[in-house]
Amino acid sequence: MRTIEFSAIVVCTCVLLVSGCNSELDSLRIQNSKQQSLIDQLRSELNAKTLELDQTKEKLAAAQQRDSIEVEALQQKIAALEEDIAKKKELIASMQQRLLLGGAALPVELSTLLEDFAKEHDMVTYDSSRGIVKFKSDLLFDLGSDTVAASAIEAVKSLCTILNSEQGKKFDVIIAGHTDDIRIATAATRAKHPTNWHLSVHRAIAVLNVMESNNIDSKRLSARGFGEFRPIVANLPGKKGNPQNRRVEIYIVPEGV
Repeated sequence: MRTIEFSAIVVCTCVLLVSGCNSELDSLRIQNSKQQSLIDQLRSELNAKTLELDQTKEKLAAAQQRDSIEVEALQQKIAALEEDIAKKKELIASMQQRLLLGGAALPVELSTLLEDFAKEHDMVTYDSSRGIVKFKSDLLFDLGSDTVAASAIEAVKSLCTILNSEQGKKFDVIIAGHTDDIRIATAATRAKHPTNWHLSVHRAIAVLNVMESNNIDSKRLSARGFGEFRPIVANLPGKKGNPQNRRVEIYIVPEGV
């Protein structure tokens, strides 16, 4: 009798854990859906403001030809519209990044595994508030290279083990490469990576290939590259870069996002 009761308790506990995990995933999907609706609304407003700006510029051109008293008022309106449009574009870009690249905490069990993983590897940090694992590119790659360093392979393999665990396998993976603003100097490197954009994408793909070879299902993986255009700290003056901006970020997102 006690065995039956114990089995029933175990079954109930498993059901609760699974349903709790599914609930968190559903919550993330709902969050993304709401985010997309807000983005769509902002884009609609942006299009309307852009049209209004074009029309106002036409009015200004006509008013200037007539030497009209409206010129100053139209110039002020254009300045206000341009400021509003810039703010909306910045907000849309920020929201789009969070939509495409995570932006939400992961289930506790998975987050704990990733926190422990980051503590074990000097090249890794983990942002538990957004579900982002960050690798320092200087330790992940040699200078100007998109070949994952042998010393870093084991860390990526360990991450793959977590992502293939019961806690991790319901999530997809977005790999994003970033560089600093130092231009690619040598001709041999430029032949393979013409710009920092190319280098950032190629590095993301290199990490993706390692993950794929370590049994992460291909349909769970995608790669992006931002070049030098998403720094997390200021680069040094004169395009001298900053090591913190050279990184590969791995975003762990709900399946199908």
